[in-house]
Amino acid sequence: MILNDVRHELSDRGRRLIAELYNEWMALEQWIAAVDREIQNVFRSSAACQRLAKIGGIGPLTSTALVAAVGDATEFRNGRHLAAWLGLVPRQHSSGGQQRLLGISKRGDCYLRSLFIHGARALLKVAGRRSDPIAGWATNVAARRGFNVATVAIANKNARIAWAMLARGEPFRSMEQ
Repeated sequence: MILNDVRHELSDRGRRLIAELYNEWMALEQWIAAVDREIQNVFRSSAACQRLAKIGGIGPLTSTALVAAVGDATEFRNGRHLAAWLGLVPRQHSSGGQQRLLGISKRGDCYLRSLFIHGARALLKVAGRRSDPIAGWATNVAARRGFNVATVAIANKNARIAWAMLARGEPFRSMEQ
């Protein structure tokens, strides 16, 4: 370790500060590991979280955060309302029967939205190697509209699927069922 090596020309104060920073870093690593264990425990004990994790792009972190934030999914009228609450739907600037859809609204829960987006991005990265219907759909959207638009579309679809599973208590069904 650099602190014990006398060849480095560090002052005593510099060594002490680096030692304190290292101890803080180790304490933070232990705290993060404890929180990760707690999330895994909550995930294993929740049937809803287990069902949600069957959706591609949703894992223990996203499922526990969604269940904790949403609570009773029937409070939302449908999956689009949940997706809008997360900020995953296009903003509308429509008038006189002419629809104009802008970028995603980015309103709502930014933490959950970012979890859904990151999960969708991971799903899209491997979609070319998978043969399930959602991967095929995602690949087609990415080819037509681009990677980022496809990522948000997948996140939106995942939010709608998650709502249906939470509100109705159903297991995950892929698009072909």
